[in-house]
Formats: sequence, structure tokens, C-alpha cells
Amino acid sequence: MIRIRPAEPTDAPALATALLRNREHMRPYEPYRPERYYTAEGQAERLADGGERWFAVDGEAIVGAAILSGIALGPFRSASLGYWVDGAYTGRGLAGRLVEEVCRAAREELGLHRIEAGTALANHASQRVLAKSGFERIGTAPRYLHINGAWHDHHLFQRILHDNPPPRD
Repeated sequence: MIRIRPAEPTDAPALATALLRNREHMRPYEPYRPERYYTAEGQAERLADGGERWFAVDGEAIVGAAILSGIALGPFRSASLGYWVDGAYTGRGLAGRLVEEVCRAAREELGLHRIEAGTALANHASQRVLAKSGFERIGTAPRYLHINGAWHDHHLFQRILHDNPPPRD
């Protein structure tokens, strides 16, 4: 049974293994990564970078991940979403489960108002995941991300989580 849970610092070796296993699967959508990225040490650094992460776990293996990065509080209360699913687990609704858990936690635990995400123009599967999860397309960003030696356009999406005012600290 696959479960979704928050990331822990001790996940670095399993995460490095999952990323190495999925290197070719994710190549069309991911920027260049140095070799250190695929090591437990490199992933330990990433896990400590301040982003909020969740993992889809099958037994002890990480088979998917989602991250909220660039978290801004105050009157903005927004973050950027990224996610991936192991190539052997695609088409099972796992990306949608990850996105829904992130949205729930962003709203209920982090108090965020809005989440944004971008997808490569040809990544129709990811666009369907976002649409099913209540994201709306808000535009297209030319030359948004450098992938495989070239700048690629991306569709941009957002999901408004609620319309409550920000807390008064």
C-alpha cells in the first residue's frame, strides 16, 4: 500500500536512490542536475533547504515526491509546487494524491492562500493532474526553464485555497 507522508531528514538515501532510478524518466522535464544531486549527501542538503516536502512511499521505497518552495507568508501567502512520480507508478492517480495532500497541508497547516505550478507545454499528464486538482491555467511563460540544453516555455497554473484574510501576527 502506498502512503503519503511528510519528508524526514533520514529520507536522503532513499530519495537519492529514487532519483537515480528515475533519472531517464524525468529527463524530458527536469533541468540539468550535477552528479552530487543523485547522492545521499546531495539530497540531505536539499532536504534541509527550507522547502516543505511530501513523499509517496511503497514499503521503504520513495515512489513520488512533492515540494512547496519559495514559500511566502505575510499578505502574499503563496508557494510554488513541484512534483514527480516514479516511472513504474505512473497512471495510478499517485500524482493527484500527492497534489491533494500538499494543497490540504498548505491550507490547513501552513495557512497559505495560493499555490502555483508550471508544466512544460508537452507535459499533458501533469496538466491533467493540476486541472483535476482544481488548478486553473493562468498563462504561458516563454523560455521559463532550461532543460536539455534549451530554454522551454511552460504553462502556468494556480489554485486558490481559500479567501480568508491572512492571520494578524
